[in-house]
Amino acid sequence: MLIQYDLIIIGAGPGGYVAAIRAAQSGMRVALVERDHVGGTCLNRGCIPTKTLMHTSHLYEEILKCGELGISIEQTSYDIKKMYAKKDDVVTQLRTGIAFLLSSNKIDVIRGTGSIIDKNTVAVTTDDKRIELNAKNILIAAGSQPFRPPIEGIDLPGVLTSNELLDQPGTDYKNLIVIGGGVVGVEFASIFSSLGCKVTIIEAMERLLPTMDREISQNLSMILKKKGVTVFASAAVEKLEQGKNGLLCYFTQKGKPYILETEAVLVSAGRRANTEGLFQGEVSALSEGGLAVNEHFETSIPGIYAIGDVIRGGIQLAHMASAQACNVISHISGKTPAIDLHTVPSCIYTDPEIASVGLDASMAKEKGIAVKTGKFSMAGNGRSVIENKERGFIKLIFHAETEVLLGAQLMCARATDLISELSTAIANKLTISQLSAVIRPHPSFTEGVTEAIEETKGTAIHVVCRK
Repeated sequence: MLIQYDLIIIGAGPGGYVAAIRAAQSGMRVALVERDHVGGTCLNRGCIPTKTLMHTSHLYEEILKCGELGISIEQTSYDIKKMYAKKDDVVTQLRTGIAFLLSSNKIDVIRGTGSIIDKNTVAVTTDDKRIELNAKNILIAAGSQPFRPPIEGIDLPGVLTSNELLDQPGTDYKNLIVIGGGVVGVEFASIFSSLGCKVTIIEAMERLLPTMDREISQNLSMILKKKGVTVFASAAVEKLEQGKNGLLCYFTQKGKPYILETEAVLVSAGRRANTEGLFQGEVSALSEGGLAVNEHFETSIPGIYAIGDVIRGGIQLAHMASAQACNVISHISGKTPAIDLHTVPSCIYTDPEIASVGLDASMAKEKGIAVKTGKFSMAGNGRSVIENKERGFIKLIFHAETEVLLGAQLMCARATDLISELSTAIANKLTISQLSAVIRPHPSFTEGVTEAIEETKGTAIHVVCRK
């Protein structure tokens, strides 16, 4: 029997389940098709499990230094399997919560693989049956998966993507090579190096985090190296091979050949859209690299929309997918989308944390925009000194003439929380004077924002006077 819905959503990740709930709130009858667990990559194999492990590993690292605070702990150790079990508990708790929300909003969650057979029909296939669903609109939120580059030996045992590394019960690696120095690569390097693992990062570009502010990349490289992480930038992996005592990684850096032996290799070379099997028969909206959409997230087929990682050339962040979900449901409902999708913060949960939004100085220069820059070293921030988080900074970029905030780059404790104030300021085009009018509490990390703002005028209190 053909079941009628107002909206069918393929994929229950942070884009899909948010869209389902928002659509149900708008009075739509919604079917949410998911072949795996609700929550998608972010909850099950990405953001949440990674940050859980990172919290634990960083806490362990802090405990090792607690003697500086007058606290004595003998026989400090860790249990990697219990760390992974805690990660699983967190994921299960949040996944259960999402399932409850979907149920309370009377959303039909249908387990199986969804394929679009025409502009109004989705076939859902499980191990033993096939059903067809019909709706006026279809939303694709199928997400992405780790990309395995065409390197010889990439499929050898012990060569892992983030999926396999997180799905295992926990292996206490003592030697790990990470291919790729982007967000995923540096976060896992931070986790395992905090536990005493010898980590080597091999990055093809000239620096870690090549898409972020150069000063952030340089500072992070120094911090990781201080923790014992070896970084090879401008390097290319040629092949992986099984050796007598582990895996052998063959690579070159600026023409010089290297061979390193390791227990395991983490491949963090980006992600690719999940588009396989999305369409059947003659109907298709596929294009190279994902699905192309217009400003309303509608594909080339009227009534079929796409959001999140599955979009060609899109920003692959969970909070971006959720924001797109809200806007696309507003559009389908005939309302004006309310969320500004041009102001998108990026966060990295290393120690110290990293966060950025809007333009950095080099981006502004490329656009021919004259800017004023305010920067504050968090070594002068009381809360940072109290918590031994002195390494880091806050940098703000303002338009030279209008003094409107254009961008912010943070590398400090709680950067991933502090960035929200600055994202709000950018979205609302706030100026230096408007941001200066705000009283920020003492002692707090957010005082650094005030100092960076005032530094653009030469009136920062805890900064040596600029001539």
